[in-house]
Amino acid sequence: MIIQGSGSDTDLSETGRLQAEKLGRSMKDVPLTAVFSSPLKRAMDTAGSIARYHNLAINTEQDLREIHVGEMEGMQISALGTNLTQFLVDWQARGESVDFKNGENLGRFRDRVWAVIQRIVKQAGEGNVAVVSHYFVTATIVCQALGLPLTHLVRIRIQPTGLTIMEFNRGHPPRLLLLSDICHLKES
Repeated sequence: MIIQGSGSDTDLSETGRLQAEKLGRSMKDVPLTAVFSSPLKRAMDTAGSIARYHNLAINTEQDLREIHVGEMEGMQISALGTNLTQFLVDWQARGESVDFKNGENLGRFRDRVWAVIQRIVKQAGEGNVAVVSHYFVTATIVCQALGLPLTHLVRIRIQPTGLTIMEFNRGHPPRLLLLSDICHLKES
């Protein structure tokens, strides 16, 4: 498994394309008013699988791109060894003030992601929108919406094309309705 942050603008694999198509089909009857996506190819391709069933354009949001993982970009997880261990120890001790070596600061990452979500929620009003992004982005949104510190990111699993549903109602705290559901992948 290779670490892909914002520096890896890769295409979806054949498996990824099939998963994205299944996700799009599973959402074809959901009344969507907009589709937002990270500008990275893998997210844009997934967003396209959703948008085409709704005749919607994809709204590209730079701030939905994955975290910049610095020197870990493109590395095999198995090769990280002590680098990953030290990062995780620092992360647990320092929380949002930790940086990926030559990469992004977790607190600033959270701030950029949450700001774009707030803009999308305001723009959407009462409508349903699809937001297509990446692992750290989705887990960060969930933590922020539920008032959890970023150290809880390691406790949240986001599957490729996993469907997470959040409800944002004015005057009420956000609610997590579904987390990383992949039932659509079991469909043929």
